[in-house]
Order: sequence, then C-alpha cells, then structure tokens
Amino acid sequence: MINSDANVCDIVAMIKKPRTAFTKADIKKFIKSQGIRHVNFMYPGGDGRLKTLNFVLNDEAYLDEILSCGERVDGSSLFSYIEASSSDLYVVPRFSSAFVDPFAKLPTLCLLCSFFNKDGEPLESSPEYTLRKACAAFKKATGLEFQAMGELEYYVIAPESEVFPAVDQRGYHESAPFAKFNEFRQKCMHYISLAGGLIKYGHSEVGNFTQDGKLYEQNEIEFLPCAAEDAANQLTVAKWMIRNLGAEYGYDITFAPKITVGKAGSGLHVHMRLMKNGKNQMLKCGKISDSAKRAIAGMMKLAPSITAFGNMNPTSYFRLVPHQEAPTNVCWGDRNRSVLVRVPLGWTAKTDLCKQANPKETAAAYNTAEKQTVEMRSPDASANVYLLMAGLAVACRYGFSLKDGVKVADATYVNVNIHKKENEKLLKSLATLPDSCAASADCLEEQRAVYEELGVFSPAMIDGIISQLRAFNDRTLRSDIQKKPAEVAKLVKTYFYCG
Repeated sequence: MINSDANVCDIVAMIKKPRTAFTKADIKKFIKSQGIRHVNFMYPGGDGRLKTLNFVLNDEAYLDEILSCGERVDGSSLFSYIEASSSDLYVVPRFSSAFVDPFAKLPTLCLLCSFFNKDGEPLESSPEYTLRKACAAFKKATGLEFQAMGELEYYVIAPESEVFPAVDQRGYHESAPFAKFNEFRQKCMHYISLAGGLIKYGHSEVGNFTQDGKLYEQNEIEFLPCAAEDAANQLTVAKWMIRNLGAEYGYDITFAPKITVGKAGSGLHVHMRLMKNGKNQMLKCGKISDSAKRAIAGMMKLAPSITAFGNMNPTSYFRLVPHQEAPTNVCWGDRNRSVLVRVPLGWTAKTDLCKQANPKETAAAYNTAEKQTVEMRSPDASANVYLLMAGLAVACRYGFSLKDGVKVADATYVNVNIHKKENEKLLKSLATLPDSCAASADCLEEQRAVYEELGVFSPAMIDGIISQLRAFNDRTLRSDIQKKPAEVAKLVKTYFYCG
C-alpha cells in the first residue's frame, strides 16, 4: 500500500530551513527525530535513470561516516565511457537534495549524490558535474545566470474504461470524468513537491487512445524556472516518482517519445531564461531582448548537435517527423508551435487582466516581466536531462560569442505556420534537424569543439555519446519501417522505458 500523507514528511517544514541551507547536522537531527533507519543514495547513470544504493543505519557513527565520506561504486557499470580498469568512483550525498521516500514501507531518507574520482576531484564526465561546469561557464562569459525548467510529458496506461470515453487525440486539458488520471497526476505532483520539485501546474495532454483493451492517456507536469542544476534534479526525481506511483496503482508509465504511429508523441520541452541580480533579462521595453536573441542564435547554430543530447534513441526520430507538431526545422518565433524555439506568450500587454476578469477588484500593477522564457521544443525524455541542459547552456553561451548573434536570430525568425502550403518556399530555405541517432552523432562530431570548450564536456563523454548514438545503426530506419506497424511496435517496445 502507498504510505498515507501523514507518513510523508515535508522535510523543509521539519528542518525549518530552505534546502540550500541544509547541513549534515540537520540531516542527522531529522533522521533521529523521525526514527529513520534507512538511507538511499541516488544518482543518475548514463541512461539518465536514478540508481539507488541502500544503507541500514547501524548506529550514529555509521550515519556520520556515510554522510561525510560517501561510498564507492563501479563507474564502468554506470557509464559506458568509463573503463573497467579504472572504474572505482565515490558517490557523496548533497544534503540540499534530501527527501523522504514516499513509497518505502520502512521510513527511508533519499539523498542525491555527486561523483568524485580517486583523487577526490569531481568526475569530469559525470552528467551532474558537466551541467555545473556549463552553468559556471555561462555565467563567467555573460555575467548572467542560466535558469531552466521542463515540461514533462508521459502516458499513463491502464485497462480500458467504457464510461465517459475521451475523444481520440483531443485530451488537452480535459477534466474528469473524461480524463481518467487527474487524481493520479495530483498525487504525483504532491510527492514531487515534497521532494523539492517546484511545480507550475499539471494537466492532461492531447494524446489519448485505446489499443488492445488498454487506455493510453497523455499527461504533463510543468515546472517553474530555477537554476538549471536544480531543474535537472527535479525532473530526474519526478520521473522516478511518477514511475513508482504508477507501479503502486498498477498503471504502466512511459516517457517514450513515440509509442504508436499517428498518435501524439511525448516531448520534454525545456524553457530557459537569463537572470541578473534576480531580474529576468529576456525582455526589454516589453519586447524580446538582445540578450535573449543571442541565446536563441546559439541554439539556432547548434540545433543539429543538441539532438545528440535531447533525442537519444531511434524512436525520438519517429516523433521528429516533418509537417507534424514536433519541430524539424531550425527557426524560432513568437507563440508559434511550428518552430524549434518558441517565445511563449509573456504577459507583455500591460493590462490588468485580474481587474478585467474581476471588475470589483482594486486595480494593481503586477510585474509580469519575470515570467518570460524561451522554449526549446525538440527534446524528449530519452535525454539524460543533465546533459541536455548542459548542451543548451553551452549553445546559449555560444550565441553570446557570435559577433552577429542578433542578426543570426533575426535571420531565423518566422511568424507564420511554416507547414502551410503558402509558406513552402520559406520551409525549404530552413535548415533541418537530423533524422536519426546516427545523423545526430555526425552533427555532434562536427560541432564537438564548442561543447568541449572551457572543459565543459569531457572528450571522453563526447566520444561515448557519439559511439552510443552510432551503435543504433538507424541511419535509414525511419524510412525503412515507418509504414510497417509491426516493426514500429517492436522498436517502441525496445525503448518503452527510456530515460
């Protein structure tokens, strides 16, 4: 049975400190006060999924030892680019990441960990440290903080319901009883928030269909912008939470980019904003700023290789198909869902919407400039989210290094639906994203120097990603099997639990 809410602690409320201020003493005090006898160290492997090392607390001295020293793990079993001959790594917990496991029958505290090498230095090729380096390099080069958040889409799969059936592919923001898993999603959001996830909202998404007696309903949980490192932690924990809660309910869960032809695939859109002294720099005088344009320019230039971090198995490229909603052309625009990078509606009209909706409300000025982001729409949850956000931070920094960054952005701006027939000439003029893992590997090979600059991505990691992508041998796979449902179904099954 799922633990009752009474047994799922809000650790921030209990410790009475923000997470960033948690200390070892706080963690030890919390463990003692809550009668916790088990600790889990958790860390993402090369596949992006959280791995777990379980501890039972023999005594206070042993607790102090593991919190202070961490433990050894086999890096070669976690990352394909680490040799077995030098595979020992340390994992050391980060106290700010602590949360109570809501699924454990025995009271258990979970802590995310960082990797260190034999010399006690951060592991250059670990995903978490790569993102940290990318954010530090961005700030050093631009004087700005790189913030991000994700839109996590997934399908819930359960026995088909015959009452109040939803309309096929019309599930966007549907309410119960037509949407069947709203309560499940709310429970997911509750647990994610208790683990430190800053959630903006959740809703049902477009995709819903029935197949072989099962109901497939697409849902989304969207987060709030924060430091990119925190955003990656939150998304990684969120996927773990959703899967575990699904298992408790008897639901199957998939974040796979495509699960059948002709139905909506699931993306992992990433929103970004640039901050300085706590102020959003994405707008100037109500319009997109030159700083934002430079960041966009970098994404336009490096878009082909960003897929190497954001679209990491062959089914990704069954979602990124020309003339569908998922983008395949390198361009950007305002409020435009046919482009690669979208500038979402940003409350720039300077009208008091609250007063208009509520005439008796006193007029007030609310600063909405902080809400503006730009959204990269190509990634999906096959990504290792740490590497994806690191790649985006590198791309945005690269845009600032371009002398003509603003012009590059202006040249790739579109304000029309590029898939309409009257815009066919414009469509043909735009660069396109790779159409396979193998093609993404080629693009990363061509542009790798930008990612390796300033030591952000280690050469060994880039080599490993290129080898991993090429090993799929999928250069012509999409065209070979796209009209062969049985072959597509077999492929989907292989990568059903990706990311």
